[in-house]
Amino acid sequence: MEKERQLLVVFPHPDDEAFGVSGTIATHVQNGTPVTYACLTLGEMGRNMGNPLFTNRENLPKIRKTELTEAARVLGIQDLRMLGFRDKTIEFEDEDKLANTMLALIEDVNPSLIITFYPGYSVHPDHDATGAAVVRAVEMIPVASRPTLHCVAFSNNCVEELGEADIINNITPVANTKLAAIKAHRSQTEQMFTDMEEKLKNQDPQIMVWINNERFWTYKFTK
Repeated sequence: MEKERQLLVVFPHPDDEAFGVSGTIATHVQNGTPVTYACLTLGEMGRNMGNPLFTNRENLPKIRKTELTEAARVLGIQDLRMLGFRDKTIEFEDEDKLANTMLALIEDVNPSLIITFYPGYSVHPDHDATGAAVVRAVEMIPVASRPTLHCVAFSNNCVEELGEADIINNITPVANTKLAAIKAHRSQTEQMFTDMEEKLKNQDPQIMVWINNERFWTYKFTK
């Protein structure tokens, strides 16, 4: 993995960073790259309240904010930005306003690399809308000055339509950090880890591939 001058990660929900890119983030941190994580919402409309249940709808945003802060600490992210949008509404934001918000963020952070969702191939409307806003923002930057954009995709048709991912990061050396970041989002992942415990203990090949490899598509701009 090449050392970057500055990494900017942009996702809509707490825990988006943990599942798909936390090993990549941790590796960049180990390489000495400053990392900014901009999380658009607090995931306040999430359906998981812990399993066993330990919170409620009213307190869920507070819980998820605390979990997000802990995950960032685990990963070594020193610049965590919570942008204050509401969960499950990103797709309804004014497109130009959202793109300009992303542009202002990019201009402030001045990253050499941005990681976000691939619009149209990331399943959740908030994911797609966030990725689309980042793409529009980068398109407003002169070509010679644009940061590289690495996108996460996991829809059923992503490989069929996009081709195989051109970047696969093996993050085995920081796999324990990745697992700790996922566990930090306890309200969303506690039951998942209970279900996975035996597979992790036995080094189940499918689980280990999922944990140790993170794939990205380099976004190819048409304008």
